[in-house]
Amino acid sequence: MYALYSLLLSLALFVIVPAYFVKLRIMRGEKLHLRERFGLKVPARRTDRPLLWIHAVSVGEVISLQNLVSRIKAEHPEWELGFSTLTDGGFRVGRAKLSTVDHLFFVPFDFRRIARRFFRSLRPDLLILAESEFWPGLLREARRSRCPVLLVNGRISARSFRRLKRWKGVARKLLGNVDRFLVQTTADEGRLIEIGVTPGLISVSGNLKCDTRLPEVDESEIGRVKKALSVGKGRKVLVAGSIHPGEETRLIQAFREARGRGSDILLILAPRHPEKFADFEKNAGNDGFVARRKTLLRPGQAWDILLVDTIGDLARLYALADAAFIGGSLIPWGGQNLLEPAFYGKPIFFGPHMENFASLADEFVRGGAAKIVKSPEDLVGMFLFNEPAGLEEMGKRAKALLNSLQGATQKTLASIEDLIARRHE
Repeated sequence: MYALYSLLLSLALFVIVPAYFVKLRIMRGEKLHLRERFGLKVPARRTDRPLLWIHAVSVGEVISLQNLVSRIKAEHPEWELGFSTLTDGGFRVGRAKLSTVDHLFFVPFDFRRIARRFFRSLRPDLLILAESEFWPGLLREARRSRCPVLLVNGRISARSFRRLKRWKGVARKLLGNVDRFLVQTTADEGRLIEIGVTPGLISVSGNLKCDTRLPEVDESEIGRVKKALSVGKGRKVLVAGSIHPGEETRLIQAFREARGRGSDILLILAPRHPEKFADFEKNAGNDGFVARRKTLLRPGQAWDILLVDTIGDLARLYALADAAFIGGSLIPWGGQNLLEPAFYGKPIFFGPHMENFASLADEFVRGGAAKIVKSPEDLVGMFLFNEPAGLEEMGKRAKALLNSLQGATQKTLASIEDLIARRHE
């Protein structure tokens, strides 16, 4: 299995590396970090105290682990922390928000010899993987190095479950390298058991993202931000966050219809992938609206649609919003994180495709904290703000429901402490 995987990965790299070189290095002027990814530059362990290697993929996973990292450092300041990411965006957010980690680096390409260099240099006491990051080479080397593996905030989507079940024998061997699974829901637990994971290795700990702490923003701060963004007094703002290509056209069409019916609302569009920004800008300006980039906005400039061309500002924008729309949900992508607007007590809207957050989305809809928008008329209604009292109540319910779902960080920390204690018995 591993030999075939390595062969396929080698063949893929002949396509991926040149493509990334053109896309990132030449077109966008970004580094590829190939020295780190090929294991030519490897972080080194500094002490003999316990070292935890935490791996997350990109921005969302990094943010979801921010509170856990803070708790680990607060409870165990003597522990050494290594944190790896896959994407450049994840690395940038990690550098901004995870100042307490001792090593921040890119996860290596998943070859046995490269992974071995990292394990030999870091000598981790525990490898922590976020959500569904089952890397065959990394897991195999962890087993060879006798490093226990913990999955935190585990999530097995319906799509991933179908793939794992189709290749059940391979999946069982792969997941057999994980020592303990902390999953978000009983549905995730059931899927792992059906694949063949021993039930005693699985615990339902909840969703770490529910424990995410964002900066508190009071009314005076909101007023300052609105002034800086030229949002007039009394103007309603809808923030559409993590929007995927194709969704912006439907949102702008509904926005135009709502404006035609007398709505005075403003739209803030934040694309999920900044490289798609040019298409968003073109579509936003096609209907006669004044569309401006956030980074180019000058004091006092009016706009109808504000295009967010920065990373890490979305949560702050949710704080000033009157309502929030969750991207990735109008198309079969599976939706994005709905908890940031919930933290700020905002009414939440999303499309019919929230498979990646199915359990949370269902709870928020059942609790009257969110609404599903399916038809064009639903989207228009989202912009009309016909029932302000009802929307305000939705926001209060969203905040209360989020508070009721917290506690995953403490359960996760307890499991980490137990595995480290067993390691040093």
